Amino acid sequence: MKRKNLRRKGIAWSAAVILLAGSLTACGSSSGSDDGSAADAADGDVITITNVSYDPTREFYAAYNELFTAYYEEETGQAVEVVQSHGGSGSQARSVIEGSDADVVTLALAHDITLIEEEGLIEEGWIDEFEGNSSPYTSTIVFLVRAGNEKGIEDWDDLTAEGVDVITPDPKSSGGACWNFLAAWYYADLQYGGDEDQMRSFVSALYDNVLVMDSGARGATTTFVENGQGDVLIAWENEALLAMEEYPGEFEIVTPSISILAEPSVAIVDENVDDNGTREVAQSYLEYLYSDEAQTLAGENYYRPSNEEILETFSDTFDLSVNLCTIDDFGGWDQAYEDFFQDGGIFDEIYNAE
Repeated sequence: MKRKNLRRKGIAWSAAVILLAGSLTACGSSSGSDDGSAADAADGDVITITNVSYDPTREFYAAYNELFTAYYEEETGQAVEVVQSHGGSGSQARSVIEGSDADVVTLALAHDITLIEEEGLIEEGWIDEFEGNSSPYTSTIVFLVRAGNEKGIEDWDDLTAEGVDVITPDPKSSGGACWNFLAAWYYADLQYGGDEDQMRSFVSALYDNVLVMDSGARGATTTFVENGQGDVLIAWENEALLAMEEYPGEFEIVTPSISILAEPSVAIVDENVDDNGTREVAQSYLEYLYSDEAQTLAGENYYRPSNEEILETFSDTFDLSVNLCTIDDFGGWDQAYEDFFQDGGIFDEIYNAE
């Protein structure tokens, strides 16, 4: 059955990122020494670093950047400015590969950073540089429905019912969409005892119901929340909670019986920081994400802190009992991407099927 939706490619956003990448090249290298240390920056200079991130982190990093720059100046006497770029995680990774002068990347999944590593911009072993697979916070996948839940959506199989319009972003450009797909696939695996034909049929039926596939998670949220399209949004938990806060009484969150531990990863873009003289600041920027202050801030912005003690203080915010599969259940991200999301993979076979 031909899909009824058209992908939204985010053309305006892509153009903005290209312009941003071009204009930031000088900013990232304007201060700091050639050896990668900020120590030789002249008194009064401001060191600028660029964080290329994914869609739903806008609010968190707006707050974190203020927290970090105040901390760093107090600790070192050095003023820092952090420039942000946001978009679909896969698209953001490609922008770095194509020349966006990122000092750090904070993307939706490890594979997107691996793509940058494979281009020689990030050193091998980056995933072990910081704790928890270099994921200072996590999230999971939930359903956001309109108040009253008119279609009675409770679990993944309800998304395949006739007359249910689903909103989810495109796995070809959105890391969040990849997590969405894998969570649905794992549910189908359990439902059908590993029978791949039935699993494919189930996920195909779900994507038959997809009304719009935006290029990123935030675009999908906008389509559902602001534009009023669809009956259910498959969303990052943090996005769903933010929508509930911003539009009180208009939406409900449904936690499916099975979801996935989503680990957004962070990394230093080694080639760029060495060129820009910003390694010391970039290292501190990512390390400070694990501080108690930043972990609390992550929780306040609806991300699950990696610090278990701080996570427990947000037990009223998050359903900590949800049954979560992990990327290890798919053989790790390299294997999962090859199986599901590379050109001609399972997603393409399902989505492009007649």
